Amino acid sequence: MSENVVFSQLSRKFIDENDATPADAQQVVYYSLAIGHHLGIIDCLESALSCPWNDYQAWIATLTPESEARRKMDGVPKYGEIVIDSSHIIMLAKAFDEAQSRQTPQQQAWSKQLLSMLHDIYQESAIYLMVRRLRD
Repeated sequence: MSENVVFSQLSRKFIDENDATPADAQQVVYYSLAIGHHLGIIDCLESALSCPWNDYQAWIATLTPESEARRKMDGVPKYGEIVIDSSHIIMLAKAFDEAQSRQTPQQQAWSKQLLSMLHDIYQESAIYLMVRRLRD
C-alpha cells in the first residue's frame, strides 16, 4: 500500500449556464465564495503536485519548528487534508522560500512548485488548494 500527499488546485467552477448569463453566473460564483457555500456550483480540482507520504513529512520538517506555516502543513498528518487559500499565501510563501536553503533538490523543486501555486492564488483569490493524504 502506497501513500501520497496530493495538492489539487481549483481549475474552474461549473454552473448551469442554461439558467444564467455568463455575467450572472460569475456573480453567483462570487456570492457563493463570499458566504462560504457552493450554491449549485461544482468545484473542479486538478492534481498539481504529488509527493510520497514519507517525503512530504521530510519536506515540511524543513520549515521552522513551531511556526504558523509548519502548524498549517502539519494539518495533513493530523487531519488527512487541509485547504490553502488566499489567507495563507504570504505566510506559506515566506516559510517555503526561507526553507529552500535547508532542502534537498527534490524538496526545492516541490517548494518552487508550491510557490508558483501560491502566486496563482495571489493573482486570483478565488483559487485555492486542497491538500490530501491518499492511500492506494
